[in-house]
Parts: sequence; structure tokens; C-alpha cells
Amino acid sequence: MSYFNNFSTILYDPTGDGSAKLCTNILSRVRVRANMKKEIVMLDSYDVKENETPEIVADKHHGSVYYHWVVMLLNNISDINHDWVKSTRQMQKYLLSKYTETQLTEAHHYEISQTSGDTTVKIEVENATYPTATAITNYEYEIALNETKRSIDLLRNDYLGFFTEEFSDLI
Repeated sequence: MSYFNNFSTILYDPTGDGSAKLCTNILSRVRVRANMKKEIVMLDSYDVKENETPEIVADKHHGSVYYHWVVMLLNNISDINHDWVKSTRQMQKYLLSKYTETQLTEAHHYEISQTSGDTTVKIEVENATYPTATAITNYEYEIALNETKRSIDLLRNDYLGFFTEEFSDLI
């Protein structure tokens, strides 16, 4: 099932000259129910491997690349270039386009360990006035941010039919 096959069509006249064309209404939106992410029996945790795309993950997990949209919708990914984990090569290109060599080693922010509860949790602080604050470079920050995108949720195949059917009904 292709993602856009379920979308309605509209007549669209982009130039305003009366020559309207039938187009897929890409402005239709559906989102995953807020409480669904809490239903852990429906989901499997997955760590995206190096160079995996939503299509590869969908093929491995759901048996078809055409369910890439389920992977993306479930994980609130609308832009694969910014919301999906980057490969090592993509990350290098991204960093060099955003920062100079010098900027990569400059401090992005500082962190200290939480003093109560779980002391392995780090707290971001504004500057290095804390004696135990550790500088986190722009490079370290960007790599850590990218790594947070690696862990995703996948819909268990038992629920895939219900999910796609409900999506079709809603859209």
C-alpha cells in the first residue's frame, strides 16, 4: 500500500487561468494517536543501523519497502534529511557544511552531573562557572543529537493491517 494512494484528489489551478488539474491532496494529514505510543505491546524498539533508510527498515521489519511511511509516521518523521539518523558520511558532510574546522572544537554548551537521584544524568548549564562543568563541543553535540534519532519504534506486524486500514479510513 503506497502512502499517497489513500489521499483524496482535488482540482487545482496553480496559474489561475481556468485550466485546473486533478491532483493528490497532499495537505491531508493524519497523525498517530497520542496514547498509541504508550501501548508498548504494539511496538518494538529498534536501533537504526548504519546506512539504513526507512525503506530498508520497513522491508526488514514489515516485509515490504512500501511500508516506509508507517515507519516514518509512527516516529513523527516528516523530513528524512533532518529527522532521520544520518550515516557517518552524511554526518561528516553535514558538519563541514555547518561549521568550520575551528568551530567544531568550540564549546557548544557545558554539562554537569545531576547531584540527586540518577547522578549519571547530565544537566546542561549556561557557562563554565561550575567547577565540575564539562565543555561539550559542537562536534560532540551534533554527534549526540544524531544518535538520539537512531532509536525508533516499529509497529508489530500483528497490528499492521489495523493500522493501515485505520489510516485509509481517516485520510
